[in-house]
Order: sequence, then C-alpha cells, then structure tokens
Amino acid sequence: MIQFYVCKLENQLAAVKEIWAWEPKESRFTLSAFPLILYLQDESGGLYTGDGSVDIKGQPVLKSNTGNWRACPFIFGFDCCERLAYYGIATNLVTYLTTKLHEGNVSAARIVTTWQGTCYLIPLIGAVLADAYWGRYWTIAAFSTIYVFGMCTLTLSATVPAFKPAECVESVCPSATTAQYAVFFSGLYLIALGTGGIKPCVIQFGADQFDDTDSKARVKKGSFFNWFYLFSNIGALVSSSLIVWIQDNAGWGLGFGIPALFMAIAIASFFSGTLLYRFQKPGGSPLTRVCQVLVASFRKSNSVVPADSNLLFETPDKTSVIVGSRKLEHTDELKCFDKAAVISDAENETGDFSNPWRLCTVTQVEELKILIRMFPILATGIVFSAVYAQMSTLFVEQGRMMDRTIGSFSVPAASLSTFDVISVIFWVPVYDRVLVPIARKFTGKGRGFSELQRMGVGLFISTLCMSAAALLEMKRLSIAKSQGLVHEDVPVPLSILWQIPQYFLLGAGEVFTFIGQHEFFYNQSPDAMRSLCSALSLLTNSLGNYLSSFILTVVTSITTKGGKAGWIPDNLNEGHLDYFFWLLAGLSFVNMVVYIFCAKMYKSKKSA
Repeated sequence: MIQFYVCKLENQLAAVKEIWAWEPKESRFTLSAFPLILYLQDESGGLYTGDGSVDIKGQPVLKSNTGNWRACPFIFGFDCCERLAYYGIATNLVTYLTTKLHEGNVSAARIVTTWQGTCYLIPLIGAVLADAYWGRYWTIAAFSTIYVFGMCTLTLSATVPAFKPAECVESVCPSATTAQYAVFFSGLYLIALGTGGIKPCVIQFGADQFDDTDSKARVKKGSFFNWFYLFSNIGALVSSSLIVWIQDNAGWGLGFGIPALFMAIAIASFFSGTLLYRFQKPGGSPLTRVCQVLVASFRKSNSVVPADSNLLFETPDKTSVIVGSRKLEHTDELKCFDKAAVISDAENETGDFSNPWRLCTVTQVEELKILIRMFPILATGIVFSAVYAQMSTLFVEQGRMMDRTIGSFSVPAASLSTFDVISVIFWVPVYDRVLVPIARKFTGKGRGFSELQRMGVGLFISTLCMSAAALLEMKRLSIAKSQGLVHEDVPVPLSILWQIPQYFLLGAGEVFTFIGQHEFFYNQSPDAMRSLCSALSLLTNSLGNYLSSFILTVVTSITTKGGKAGWIPDNLNEGHLDYFFWLLAGLSFVNMVVYIFCAKMYKSKKSA
C-alpha cells in the first residue's frame, strides 16, 4: 500500500513537471508537500482524472472541464449520423443492384453480404491501429475521412450519366461497363474501409470520457452504453424509413447524397468536441504480445512446466507490466503455452528477464488463453449473423414480390427493416426494466441473466425468426400457384405487412445476442485487449455475411443443375425461397445446441 502511494505521488510530480516545467529544489517544498496536496485533491473528487487520461496535447486533464456527459453529445451526434449514413447505403443496396445495375437476385444478395462482411472484418485493422499506434481519436478521424470520400464516390456513380448503366428497354437491360463497375465498387469499398475502421473505436472512445477510478463516473458509464445504443438505432430508423423512400421515389443520386451529407455532419460533430475529450494513450499492440507468447513457448518447447505455478515468471509488483491491465491468475488449461513463462537456467544465471520474445509473464500467457477460450463462443455467433444478413437481402427480395400498397401509398420493401429497429427500441427497456428484475429473483444475479444465457436466448429467437420467414414464403407461393402467377414476375396479392413478425423477432434476437456479445467480450477480455476483443465481436458479423454468401453460392449451384430454376431464381414465384429459409432455421437450431455445449464448458477469466 505504501508503494502504491509513493507511485501515485511520483506520478503527480511528473505531471507538475510536465505542465509547468517545474523542477524541485532542495527545499521543504518537495515530494512530501506539493504533490501530496494534488493527490489529496484528486482522491477527494478534485483536480485530475485518475485513469491516466490526457487532453489533445497529451497533458493531464482536469475533471471539471473535460469528459463526462459534457463530451457525449458530440459522440452521440457522430454515431447517429454515421449509422444513418451506413444504413442509408446498406438497407436498400440490394434494390439498387437489381434495378439499376441489373444484377440478378442471387448476385445482388451475394454482393451485399460480401460487402457487409468486409465492413465487419476491417475493424480488426482499426482496433490494432488504435491500441498500438494512433489512439482511438486519430483512428476515428482518419477512417472517417476515408468514409466521406467513399460516400461521395458512390453518390457520383448514381448521379453522373457516364457512371450509370443505361436504363432497361422493355425486357432488355444492358450490363454496366467495366468503368461503371469500377467507380461503384470503389465507392462501396471505401465506405467499408471507413466504417470498419471506426467501428471498434467509437463506443470505447465514448466510455473513455468517464474516469474508471471514480465510482460515480462508473455508474454514468453504464448509462452511457444504453444511450449510445439508442442514438445508433435512431440513425438506423431514419435510414430504413425516410432515406429508403427517397431512394425509391426521388432518385438514387439524392438517396445516396443525403447519407454522404450526414457523414460530413458526423465528422463536424466529432471534431467539435475535441477540447472536451479525454484521451487514452496507446498501450502497445495486443497482437505483438500474442506473437511473443507463441514464439517464446515454441523456443522453450523442450522445457518442463513446473507443477507449482508460482515458479512461472511474473513481475513482483501488484500491477502488470502491460499498460492498462491488471494481473491475471494462472489457469491449468492449455499448459503448452505456460512454457513461455518458464524461467530457464540461463535466465536465472544472468538475471536477464527483459526479452519478451523469450520469456513472458503469466498475465501475458493468460491473455492468449482467454482469447482461445473465447473462440468457440465467437464461432457460434456466426450463424446468427448469417440470419441477420437476410434482413438487407432476401427479406427485401421477398417483400418486393408481395403487395406493397397501403391505401394510396406504396411501401418500399426495404422500409420493413424499420420494424427491426422498432423492435430493438421496444425490447431494450423491456429487457432492462421487466425481464432482468424477474430473472434476478430466480437466478440471484445482479444482471438477471449472465452474458452467456442472454446470447443463448437470442440464438433460440433466431430459429423462430427464420421459421416465420419460411412459413410466410410458403403462404406466398401457395397464393402465386392458386392464382396462376408462378411464371409471372409480379407481386402476389399478399400484404407486405405480414413480414412484420420476422423483422420483430429478428430485432428481439439482436437485443439478446448482439448486446450480449458486446457485454461478454468487454467483461471477459483482458484489460489491455478490449479494443481487439470488440473487433472480434464484430468479426462474427463479417463471417456471418461471408457464410450467407457461401450458402447462397452452394445452394444456387446445386439447385440449378439440369436447367432447373433453383431455389432463388430471378422470378421468386418460380423458386422455393422457403426451402432456403428452412435451411437457415435448421442451421440456427443446430448452432444453438452447439452453443449450449460450448457455454457449459466455458470458464470465466479471473483477475488477480
């Protein structure tokens, strides 16, 4: 305890020296006086934050005029506008591909899911850059700039005549030229790079505004996550309703241009709060530490791990050598990696323990073990993400073949995703205010459900969602058959509003699974790997979209043999989209069973 206070006082002295270039003289006003005053002020809710945060210039920050709720409106505004921009493209992209670029249903769905998969794969790059080199603020700034360039390029591809394919003449639809494809896909994948780079950083940067050493600030941080998710869904709600209507009725140039404008507004909002923000310095690459454990354990592959784990290498201090991380207790699983922490005779003789590529601490080894234990849980989220990908692809194509008129108003098929957002907005408070208190009485847990239980419920709901979509498609096909519309590429007289249950179930599954994933990866990840683990949780979205593309490709290849129309032809009245939905429902059920097994086997992390 005395050592902790001395370290605290020395840190305060260093801060004073840095701000005022003050050097202590040989007088009574030294380490025992002035820094002690600062220390007491800080601990009593005074001057400076205690979590190591700094301002834009790298100087210690005052609690009174930085961070906290005063910085959050700029971050909320940024995220709301960014989500509006992203979903303004993603929600109705399959319609643009089929009606303007003249792609077939399968090709359009595959393009969308591959692009969305890339959007959720790139966060790994953003996380590493933020953790190791740039910090979250500059990572957001850099990738947001790329984002705007991508939005503007995509808008040009839908506005400039030379960049747009010619319109269909009766049933003849000319294909886009190579140059037109180049402009379109350049814009699309610049957007993927931009949104992917900022995804793992924004919510964490917002959480950085609350001092983790202050008990009151920790409570506020919990509320921050709720408000952040709310503003994200407000942006998505505007896109899935107003922006989609503009695209279908006022033109794609305007429909893409408005999201581009809002992305520019997002950047302005973000930079406007710069002087109020608190910044965390980069703490080193988590991937480097993982590689060090792998290399060190390989080099010592012939070493014998001692039976007593206390003989493995660990620093004697209470704090870890890894910046921003607590020590982790040794676990008995995956002992092959413990060899990285075995102290060799040569190291004992020389007393040199400074090369992390030869000798790693127990905490560093346990970081890798935690990542490996997380992977089965990570993998079971992929199928749910494949189900979620149908909302912006096959659900839209199904809706376009239904009656979209309500009175004199024609409902864009992509606008039905509004009910997914409404479902999320409905289920978040219901879960927090109703389900958690009820569950708490039975489980005795403060949160009601554990993160693993919460995700399991979401996986079950995803099975119900795909079953509802399959049953609706069976009904739609039966009407098409009874009215002689099988060979007619026209909508059947069945209201599109019958899609609401599948969208509402998907939103409920999202609240349980996606938010549960964020909680799980935040709470179970090592302290210094939270950005990376946040990116890993987003990776399930990427792999889910790639899985959807892969299943579409395989199903189309198999079902179109012998000149057959296949399950998902361009005229869905001739196909069997219901079979595809039943396939996903079956995969979801099997995935849920595998998940239950993995969840029972999972062992939570233990900080020392």
